[in-house]
Amino acid sequence: MTTFAADISDVQLAAQRIAPWVHHTPVMTCKHIDGLANRSLHFKCEIFQRTGSFKFRGACNAVMSLTDDEARHGVVTHSSGNHAQALALAAKLRGIAAHVVMPHDSARTKVAAVEGYGGRVIFCEPTVAARAAAAQEVLAKTGGAFIPPYDHPKVIAGQGTIALELIDQVRKATRENLDAIIVPLGGGGLISGITIAARAIHPGIRIIGAEPETVGDAAESKRLGVRQQATGAITIADGLRTSLGDLTWPVVRDLVDSVVTVSEAEIKSALRLVYERMKLVIEPSAAVGIAAALGPLRTRSDFGSAGVIFCGGNIDLDLLSQLISPTESIR
Repeated sequence: MTTFAADISDVQLAAQRIAPWVHHTPVMTCKHIDGLANRSLHFKCEIFQRTGSFKFRGACNAVMSLTDDEARHGVVTHSSGNHAQALALAAKLRGIAAHVVMPHDSARTKVAAVEGYGGRVIFCEPTVAARAAAAQEVLAKTGGAFIPPYDHPKVIAGQGTIALELIDQVRKATRENLDAIIVPLGGGGLISGITIAARAIHPGIRIIGAEPETVGDAAESKRLGVRQQATGAITIADGLRTSLGDLTWPVVRDLVDSVVTVSEAEIKSALRLVYERMKLVIEPSAAVGIAAALGPLRTRSDFGSAGVIFCGGNIDLDLLSQLISPTESIR
């Protein structure tokens, strides 16, 4: 029997541990989008989480789980985006240092956010190997605790708290259980935590991963039963370019029902639709789940109501006009 990185007790403990610091994010609906998707959708709005994404849950749980001895030299990570900001804030709340390795071509707004939360930024070349090497150097110099973006038991458990909230919120609103949860999928920390928690609460629920087709390594891994690496291809959903980890792949392989892919045009259309109809600022990675609901999942008859995770809202507004055009809107 496969042993996974976390179980429901880990997620429940994480919920208690991070409760003083995280936001209990709202679930929103849109009748117009329900009609387009051919089912009722419930959008879990992690765009309203601290630092603007779900990443703060996992980072906060990992940082607050450290013993005083483990924490005294601070924490170290490598990230170009939401995890960098989340870890910097979690470390600030714990009163310890955060050393964050970021590629030198990272968005200036994200670098500024990390520094604004008190994090120390160390720049490196924009490759996976360079990020890992730079992080190892920082670890050797500082003696800090390494907290990666997704392949970490406490990070996975922290992300699972989303499922605890979502299922409870929908039950209270509709007096029914969700049939499925659609989750944007990159490195797999989010979908792993959600799957572990949701399956423990509601064993019959379907968990569906959604990723850009240009980096469809998780879909291919699921199809082949062997983990594949992301190719480094470009997608506007930049938060989903990473490969599955050692801890997240077994969850995707054994517990996630299916993984679907969507095109860049579908992501752009979904992004614009949410802006127009829901008036919510989501980032492209967060649009991947709704793109799947409106595209490859629309004709699926094996589930009814579905939760969709709006994983983050940290978008570079200077690039927004390049991401969506009037002709790509779904009406």
